[in-house]
Amino acid sequence: MNASFWAGRRVLLTGHTGFKGGWLALWLQQLGAEVHGLALDPPTSPSLFEAAQVAQGLASDARVDLRDSAAVQRTVQACKPELVLHMAAQPLVRASYADPVGTYATNVMGTLHLLEAVRHTPSVRAVLNVTTDKCYENREWPWGYRENEAMGGHDPYSSSKACSELLTAAYRKSFLAERGVALATARAGNVIGGGDWAADRLVPDLLRAFERGEPATIRRPQAVRPWQHVIEPLSGYLRLAERLLVDGQAVAEGWNFGPEDRDARTVGWIVERLAALWGPDARWALETEGHPHEAHTLKLDISKAREGLNWRPHWGLQQALQRTVEWHKAWRGGADVRALCLQQIDEHQRTHDELS
Repeated sequence: MNASFWAGRRVLLTGHTGFKGGWLALWLQQLGAEVHGLALDPPTSPSLFEAAQVAQGLASDARVDLRDSAAVQRTVQACKPELVLHMAAQPLVRASYADPVGTYATNVMGTLHLLEAVRHTPSVRAVLNVTTDKCYENREWPWGYRENEAMGGHDPYSSSKACSELLTAAYRKSFLAERGVALATARAGNVIGGGDWAADRLVPDLLRAFERGEPATIRRPQAVRPWQHVIEPLSGYLRLAERLLVDGQAVAEGWNFGPEDRDARTVGWIVERLAALWGPDARWALETEGHPHEAHTLKLDISKAREGLNWRPHWGLQQALQRTVEWHKAWRGGADVRALCLQQIDEHQRTHDELS
């Protein structure tokens, strides 16, 4: 990343207390940006936000519920950001079955409240709304979805993110493009990495079980997902954000950020490799009880980002798993988590420079 481009740039990051948001906040701080956060309290305990002391590098840290339109508008206008990176969400499929109303309220109406606040904040020049690979209408195809595929979603989470995509497109066409605000969306694969303690997510569930010396329970070992280290899509978001600020409407559209096709692997493959990296005491068992619908096969086509943004992933899946286990064991050993995250970001950048 170009540190001189980011130095002093006013950025509003929503969801900075979450897993992906915490990593991105640290990276932006390292680049010298003036980072303002808007989010709820950290969703887990422990959390990356607290472990990595993300707050110490923030210009402001507003605890605001996206469902509160007035509070969102006050916060955005007070920050006067040039760039808005929207990552705050209810991010879990299974949680969306338990609370569909809350999921839609946050992921759809929350996005609406944010975009409406942007519409009334003259300082904003660009917005990136981070949605998900699950925003596509899943056809169980063996090939990757492209950005021009239909939006959809069987479960409330996936559907809510498809709605967020449609809402974003409407605001771009109806309001923001004519004001010169470049508005894009980013759709990433299944991210893994240190500092994720969410429930009902494969890798955190596995690591918790391995720590306790208990067999991890997994469901759908044959399900295929586009796995990638969290740093990979974040590098894409930053690349796209730079282009939005420089090229404006030319890149104001939807973009996929996923792994190479060979790293779209089954759940069973992930479990076996992660167990081998953890050590001989790692065990797992198949969950036999009923569970709600989840897609079987999901892949992303990243040709557009490769050609249009000169972006591609640099860490393969085996390396991503290794970095995740190394991070988790270092955290258990009392390592400086902030320094650990920044070190892995630096290592990823060096890999990028060597391959470029």
